[in-house]
Parts: sequence; structure tokens; C-alpha cells
Amino acid sequence: MSRIVAIAGRPNVGKSTLFNRLTSSRDAIVDEISGVTRDRNYGTCNWNGIDFSVIDTGGYVENSDDIFEEEINKQVLLAVEESDIILFMVDVTVGIHELDKSVALMLRKTNKKVILVVNKVDNNERLIDANEFYSLGLGNYFPLSSINGSGTGELLDYVVMNLPEEKPEELPDLPRIAIVGRPNVGKSSLVNSLLDEERNIVTPLTGTTRDSTYSRYNKFHHDFLLVDTAGLRKKSKVSENVEFYSVMRAVRTIENSDICLLLIDGTRGIEAQDLNIISLILRNNKGMIILVNKWDLIEKESNTAKIFEKEIRNKTAPFVDYHILFISATNKQRIHKILELIEIVNQNRTRKISTSELNLVMLEIIKHNPPPALKGKYVKIKYITQLPVYTPSFAFFCNLPQYVKEPYKRYIENRMRERFEFTGVPIRIFFRKK
Repeated sequence: MSRIVAIAGRPNVGKSTLFNRLTSSRDAIVDEISGVTRDRNYGTCNWNGIDFSVIDTGGYVENSDDIFEEEINKQVLLAVEESDIILFMVDVTVGIHELDKSVALMLRKTNKKVILVVNKVDNNERLIDANEFYSLGLGNYFPLSSINGSGTGELLDYVVMNLPEEKPEELPDLPRIAIVGRPNVGKSSLVNSLLDEERNIVTPLTGTTRDSTYSRYNKFHHDFLLVDTAGLRKKSKVSENVEFYSVMRAVRTIENSDICLLLIDGTRGIEAQDLNIISLILRNNKGMIILVNKWDLIEKESNTAKIFEKEIRNKTAPFVDYHILFISATNKQRIHKILELIEIVNQNRTRKISTSELNLVMLEIIKHNPPPALKGKYVKIKYITQLPVYTPSFAFFCNLPQYVKEPYKRYIENRMRERFEFTGVPIRIFFRKK
């Protein structure tokens, strides 16, 4: 179940710094100049084994003539609408600002859980100053310093405690296939091409996860659930900001799926938004098939498809082991090939390799090219096993796991992909102490 926490507040209170700390990243640009975050950032936070998505919104500004700030306000409102919990952030060094009052007024009107976060509290004097924020009428607050991390543990404990419970879904145990992509790439056309041929093959199933609906496809010996086809319809209230809403939908849709069909507009090529969605798919360890749509509109030469395919793989490196299919959703060109690829990727996603076969193949490879020595110490890998988890994951037991660096992990992954079939599926490799 997808659970989303949004960080909201006026500009320059430290939202992006908190986002970077919660997601253990540096994705958000942090600057003293207010209004730096104009686009949203999306990340995943894991606290005590519980995962949830985090959105860093731009700063909310009321009655501004700045067109950027008007757009930021729309995005903040959308993030608030889609999230389960809102972290409303204020700055103790400034005190209660008029904009804080405006944001508090807006948040009090929502039926969402709002947690007041007082930032830059890094000494006892500021801890006393934070008391004035009770007057915002949002109840208790959490004092913290996002720049050095003090107080974030208590905040995260409270966030996790207030996340909606994961309810078991009464759905058939079938692969869940999501169709994702930028606006106007042909997602609805593809859904219609897959489902509208004979309406009796489609069974709408409502899941218990909020906002997710499923349609069952059962035809030509293929049986799977299409995730969130209803969610692809545009909400009227967000028609002004379709681009933002599409990514919000993608967060939920991807997390509720097993395999993602990413549509790219063949007339425009692969763009930054496509790469953002690919990043979301890989971060969530989902299977992926890239579909280049509107291929019927492209003027082609003998090697046009090869050049296009090479460009896509260059931009997604180092992960390049996935299928790319050139289609036309409206003309139903190669539509049935999609069904075959879904079957292949699902088999790869659920593939189990015996411990004996893993050790036989991989220990021989490691013997000929062991991990580089570090500080005069040699890493000795003794044993490999596949972990009993949702995504293909492998544990390599060795004496000094901390000395195995990223290039060697990529080398191991590449050798595994050569020997075992995992096309279209991210695989995770862990080096652990024996």
C-alpha cells in the first residue's frame, strides 16, 4: 500500500533539508535564497522497517503576483490532497510569520493528519521560543534541527505510528501491471486497445488500497490485473497541472504494481520526466518494460529503431537490461507482443535459483576475478544464497563486506544477468558478514 508524507510550509524554512535527511539523499537543492524548490522532489523513507514516500513541496505563498509562486501553491495543494500525513514546517528563528498563519488556516480545513514541525531548534533558548507556535492552533509540535538531525527520530516515530494501516487486499493472486508515463503519451489509448476489444474479458475489481482500481485481463492465455486504469483519468480540479498530478499518480500506481509498462512518446524521445519515472520504478524494485508509442508517426530509415533504443539505454545506464518495444496504441501495432513480454518479465521477477547452482556458477566467476584488496586486506566470498523476498535478492557471505565497493557489485550483477535470466527486473545484491 502506498503511503505518502508531504512536507509543506512557506519558503525557506528548511523543507528540502529535512527531505534530504529523511530520504538519505541530496536530491533536493538547498539554498539560502527562498523559492529554490520550484519542482517537487519524491523519495522513499524507511524507518524501523516501514517504508513510505516523502514529497518535498515548494514554499506556499499567499496572494503573490509571481507566476512561479502561483504554480508552487497549486502543487502544494495537490500534494496535500494526495498525502496521508502533512508535515507543516515553521522556522523558530523567525517566529510566527503571516504566511505561517495562512498555511495553518489552509491545513486546518483539510481532514488530513497535520504534524507541526518547528525547525532550527538547536539549543535550549530556541526550545523555549518554539512555544509560541501553539497559537497556530495545530496542537503539539516537534522541535528539531533538520540540518544536524536532532529531533528527527522522535518525529519519525510519530509519523510511522500515524500512517494508515495496511489492509489485506481481497484480490486474485495475479501479476499487477501498471501503465505509466508522462501526460499525452497514449496511456488511455493503450488501456483501450488492451481492454476494449471484448468487454466481457474485463472484470473491474476495487482494491482496498485508497484510489487504486484493478481491471482483470484474461484472454489469449494471459491473466493479469491492470492497476489503476481509472486513476489515469484526469481529475477536473487538477487540470491546470497535469504534469505534477501524473507523477503523484505514478508514485501510487508504481508502488501498487509488480511490473510497469512505461510509455514514451516516440515523436519527442526520452525526456527528463520519463527518467524520473524510471527512477521511481527502479527505487521500488518493480519489473519494467519500455514501450515507445506513436511509432506509426515517425519517418523511419533502416536503423531508426536501433538509434532510438541506444539513446534510451545510454540515458538509463547502468541499468540497461530491459525490453524496449516500438508500438502504436491507436493502430494496435505490436499490442500482442506486449502480452508476451509481460509473461517473460513476470517469470524473471519470480525466478528462484537453487543455492547449489548459484554457488557453482558464481564462486567460479569470483575465483577468477575476486574483489580488489583494500588496505592490504582480501575479501573472501564463501557462500551465496537467494533471499526469500519479493524482489530477486542475493546475499553474498564474506569476511569483510564493508570492503566490497559499488563497481564490484555492478560487476557481480552483470555476471549474474549473463548467466541467469533477469531481463526487465532490478536485482539486489547484499554482501554480508559470514
